[in-house]
Amino acid sequence: MNTFTIARKELSSYFRSPIAYGVMCFFALITGFFFYSAVRFFLQQSLQSTMMGQSVPLNVNEWVVRNVLSNMSVVGLFIIPMITMRLFAEEKRTGTIELLVTSPLRDFEIILGKWLAAFILYLAILGISVLNMLVLFAYGNPDWRPMAVGYLGLILQGGCLLAIGTFISTATRNQIVAGVATFGVCLLLWVLDWVSSFESSKLFSVISYLSVTSHFESFARGVLDTKDAIYYLSMIVFGLFMTARSMESIRWRA
Repeated sequence: MNTFTIARKELSSYFRSPIAYGVMCFFALITGFFFYSAVRFFLQQSLQSTMMGQSVPLNVNEWVVRNVLSNMSVVGLFIIPMITMRLFAEEKRTGTIELLVTSPLRDFEIILGKWLAAFILYLAILGISVLNMLVLFAYGNPDWRPMAVGYLGLILQGGCLLAIGTFISTATRNQIVAGVATFGVCLLLWVLDWVSSFESSKLFSVISYLSVTSHFESFARGVLDTKDAIYYLSMIVFGLFMTARSMESIRWRA
């Protein structure tokens, strides 16, 4: 119950400030442009294939949905730091963190409540893109199952990066520093997969496995692979665990 109370408090604070509205507008504009570009390119290719006499229609999931979802995962690199940067940094800046850690609330209730609020906001932001996908169902015949798997991948990836951002927010009292550091770490996790392109040793294979990109590819294709889901869930647990250890140090200092 305490967890949900903290989550409601954090959600209300998001919507009392321009953060939630600004992030939603940014996400809606960018993903709307990606969707428009993908649909327009799909229609051009369909017209060309028809003029060339090809009888097999192009796959809307492959040409539109997959590309849009992949681009949305990139946009997440920018919006997640905006969501998490204030979670604990603002508490430390205003001095309310001491009241929070000395309250009867347990650390895991505080951490889970704040992460859950950020996660719910992230889901609400993702929900905006569903309006674009509904256009495909209104005028086309896409397969909803690969689309659902792709959104599941976005949700898991977002939860993973949000947990990391939550931990980083406990390390500073400056929101800007927390946001920049979160973006840097998320970007690093994003590009770790690049090492596999020029090195195939076991060490670089392990480094490549830590990349969030490599684990999202199967989701984007509409393939639900348990090892990728386990990776994201493990990263969520790891991020929240590190947040708990950081909270313990704050409690000792308080």
